[in-house]
Amino acid sequence: MHRLFGRRSHRRRAPHAIALCVFLAACSAEPAPVAPPPPTDVAQTAAYLDNVIRLMQTNSINRLRIDWAAFGTQVRAAATGARAVDELVPALRTALTLLGDGHSSFRLPSGQVLFVPVRQCAAATVPDATVPPTIGYVRVPAFSGTSAQASALAAGLRSGIQTRDVPGVVGWIVDPRGNGGGNMWPMVAGVGPVLGDGVIGHFIDPTGVTTVWEYQSGAARLAGSDIQRVTTPYVLRASAPPVAVLIDNRVASSGEAVAIAFKARANTRFFGSATCGLSTANLGFPLADGALLNLTVSTMADRNRVPFGEQVQPDERIVVADSAVSRAIEWLRSGR
Repeated sequence: MHRLFGRRSHRRRAPHAIALCVFLAACSAEPAPVAPPPPTDVAQTAAYLDNVIRLMQTNSINRLRIDWAAFGTQVRAAATGARAVDELVPALRTALTLLGDGHSSFRLPSGQVLFVPVRQCAAATVPDATVPPTIGYVRVPAFSGTSAQASALAAGLRSGIQTRDVPGVVGWIVDPRGNGGGNMWPMVAGVGPVLGDGVIGHFIDPTGVTTVWEYQSGAARLAGSDIQRVTTPYVLRASAPPVAVLIDNRVASSGEAVAIAFKARANTRFFGSATCGLSTANLGFPLADGALLNLTVSTMADRNRVPFGEQVQPDERIVVADSAVSRAIEWLRSGR
């Protein structure tokens, strides 16, 4: 349900141009589309719904697997007699259900959000872990907010890492437990000093087109462009230290992106329980009336292009939160 990319306009672009604009759209200066009068009769409302179906058919992560003729028949049947956008709620819920990705959503002009989950993800809320001075620690929270708030989050994470990076630290715990998602880029930029420079993940669309994401000198980057940067980059005292990643069933979407960024990293081990399983990426498609189709368009993959799309599994399954922390500390101290 959480947007990882941003928004795109309605204009068609060449595939490679789309990739760049898709991921940078949240920072673009394109004017918002002019809102036409809202649909007031059956024909206008049907045309509005057809446009939504067309966006789904063109961009959905499951577009190559869906019978779109049957899809359209079922969705339009649920809209019979609708004369306004708010009367399309049953049809839009039907469409989200038939998409089958469990991550897409639709925000009506009124602000109401329609979301049809395919899994229930829950875990006990846990406080920040208490660790000895020889263990570095960074908690990575969920985040949705303004660009200024995103910069503040990234700077706060980076500053916290610098404060804990004292002589004698033998390794780090990265703790995204409870992180249900939002904007992944300030999270990645903030935790970057522990990640280390280089490629940290990929997005892969249904046709196999791959887009790289990386951390480089204080910046979270996508397709070679900065998305989020900290003003003053920081480099750990010890390069490439061992890292223990704590995960639980409340880690979802952008939270899972943070976890996946550490997958396939050398000297890294995961402790806890499986994540929620929304390791897919969403892209916002704004409609002219102010509605927003937040559509799942690609699968997250690690730095070696190993795709996820489902739950991220721990290396050591430990249900009790305190036990996961203790075991992570033990592993870091072991030097393995």
